[in-house]
Amino acid sequence: MKQKNLELAVGLFVALGLAAFFMLAIKVSDLSSLGNDEGYRVTAHFENIGGLKARAPVTLGGVRVGRVVGIGLDPQSYEAVVTMSIDPKYDRLPTDSSASILTSGLLGEQYVGLEPGGMDSYLKEGGTLKLTQSALVLEKLIGRVFTNMASGESAPPKTP
Repeated sequence: MKQKNLELAVGLFVALGLAAFFMLAIKVSDLSSLGNDEGYRVTAHFENIGGLKARAPVTLGGVRVGRVVGIGLDPQSYEAVVTMSIDPKYDRLPTDSSASILTSGLLGEQYVGLEPGGMDSYLKEGGTLKLTQSALVLEKLIGRVFTNMASGESAPPKTP
């Protein structure tokens, strides 16, 4: 009888541990908001989105206000078109707001950062953010540094 109770207790402990691990995995991967596409959609055009992926966060002042729901290519301008779903409780985002692709940490994941504008009109479903700043591509920066060093332009020009 004692052996059976011990086995039952160990089994229960393992099952609780697996359930806790599963809940932790859901929280870390943010799968809880997988089907949560409520909100209004806005788009922004970028020259380069770097490593931005669908489901990346959209933040305003460090607070997550939405999520990237789609990434495409504009066939006329050959620019990346990023579609974002903004939470309906943030419905007072001015139309002249700007969007930048930022990186969390030195080599972290990329996300869209919004900066509010000052207009009295607000973005609505299907709106477009006109002011955008593309991703900073580390390889291009390193290439520029080496090019400048090779051509001798690393030192500031001398003034007479």
